[in-house]
Amino acid sequence: MLEVTSTSMETQLGVDFAQVYRNSSMYKDKDELIRRLSIPPLGTSNLNFPTRYPQKFWEQFKACLWKQNLSYWRTPSYNLVRIIFITVSCIAFGVLFWQQGNIDSINDQQGLFTILGCMYGTTLFAGINNCQSVMPFISIERSVVYRERFAGMYSPWAYSFAQVAMEIPYVFVQILLFMFIAYPMIGYAWEPTKFFWFFYTMFCTLLYFLYLGMMMVSITPNIQVASILASMFYTIQNLMSGFIVPAPQIPKWWLWLYYTSPMSWTLNLFFTTQFGYEDDKKIEVFGETTSIAAFVRDYFGFRHDLLPLAAIVLSAFPIVFATLFGYSISKLNFQRR
Repeated sequence: MLEVTSTSMETQLGVDFAQVYRNSSMYKDKDELIRRLSIPPLGTSNLNFPTRYPQKFWEQFKACLWKQNLSYWRTPSYNLVRIIFITVSCIAFGVLFWQQGNIDSINDQQGLFTILGCMYGTTLFAGINNCQSVMPFISIERSVVYRERFAGMYSPWAYSFAQVAMEIPYVFVQILLFMFIAYPMIGYAWEPTKFFWFFYTMFCTLLYFLYLGMMMVSITPNIQVASILASMFYTIQNLMSGFIVPAPQIPKWWLWLYYTSPMSWTLNLFFTTQFGYEDDKKIEVFGETTSIAAFVRDYFGFRHDLLPLAAIVLSAFPIVFATLFGYSISKLNFQRR
């Protein structure tokens, strides 16, 4: 409206106000002031800061951890639901496989297949639930990270490490629920060594499924694409875990998928730590009598002498997925505005 009025006034008066201003002393004074201020005085230097962020990395990490703690505590739709889910799942699997893990109740290959299938099913079931439930939460948090990253509040790596660290106590609670509900109901041995290895394997497995979901969200533009990629991962886990198709029966040109499958290392630890040392327990396997340890070694290809290697490889998967999550958050930007 003002432009139309100004134009009409210029037309009526025949005066170019822009030209009048350029010829005025006010314009010359302002132009001289701008030119003078654009040249720094002698003995001065350009404004700069020694670091990009106002706080050190550790302070950024603590601030992000504090923020994530509040965010997680105020999101019962995510945390409370998965705690209730794992509790109900533990009771359900405990009832379905009541005392099937007791070594005295395993007399043939079917009994062994039942308890090994229980390990496989419970782990995959809980892991997929963790992976799927974390995706919507991370997708929402990522939009907040974009805004605060451009404001220079903290490093993306500080946010990523805080997000990764904040998941650990909640996973720890999930494992405790499993170990004190499902573990005794299924009838696993209350031996310190077996209990520790089961706890360690379950902990690493739920962590890498969780960090996998976080990584999928960080490398994709939206949660729909992330869910599709995660579904492909689940399929590969099913086929190449070494349970449905044992390792000795997998074609050689597909063995690389078996060794890169996190679930195969999970089952390796589960089977060898729970039954890989049972050389004295004999069972009937396809009409022959053999020990449980020998059957696990010959049929599935899981050897207890590779236990230290399997433990190290299994712990590496959550670290790799968490690192890829941090790198993707810091380097990729799918924001459209």
